Amino acid sequence: MSQQEKEQTIALSAIFQAAELVATLAKTGKLDKDYLKPLIDSILVVNPDSTEDIYGGQWDCKSNLALGRRVARQALGKERASVNPDTLRYALSLIHLESKLAKEDAILSALGKGIQQLDRQKAHYDDVLHENMMAAISGVYQDTLSTMAFRIQVQGDSRLLQQPAISNQVRATLLTGIRAAMLWRQLGGKRWHLIFKRKALLNALDAR
Repeated sequence: MSQQEKEQTIALSAIFQAAELVATLAKTGKLDKDYLKPLIDSILVVNPDSTEDIYGGQWDCKSNLALGRRVARQALGKERASVNPDTLRYALSLIHLESKLAKEDAILSALGKGIQQLDRQKAHYDDVLHENMMAAISGVYQDTLSTMAFRIQVQGDSRLLQQPAISNQVRATLLTGIRAAMLWRQLGGKRWHLIFKRKALLNALDAR
């Protein structure tokens, strides 16, 4: 097991955590904020010293991404049938959308500027999960990723998804998934690795 594979599982865990949170939120209107916060924080980490630092550092990274690590292990292992189909779809869609984003220089530039603005706004709120911050993050997603030809279609309770607070949380969480998918690609991760390198990734997930 290589250091690269270990780091790839951090990104993969974050992708699956975002996907699972979106799937749950869209159907129930609820999510675990303890798992959402490290994902939201990751958007604002621009120059980390290590991959683990993006998600809370060496000591907290494992617990912060525990949900995503569990779901990723199930999705890549023998328990795939137990994973919410929407979670799998969102995870793969996040990786696909980010691969399209990587070729869109103008949208990437706009996304970078949007994140800089978010970093300035963060100073005004004690909690990064404040509804105004979530609305601002959602706005960045709408102004950038929602303008692309490929879009992630979120399925769930339409009454919930029509509520601004919940739709903002959905888009904000999707943006954290894009951030994780970007990290996955930067660490050498490919979509086909989820099929042909499953054993190596599972070993790395079990070792974390």
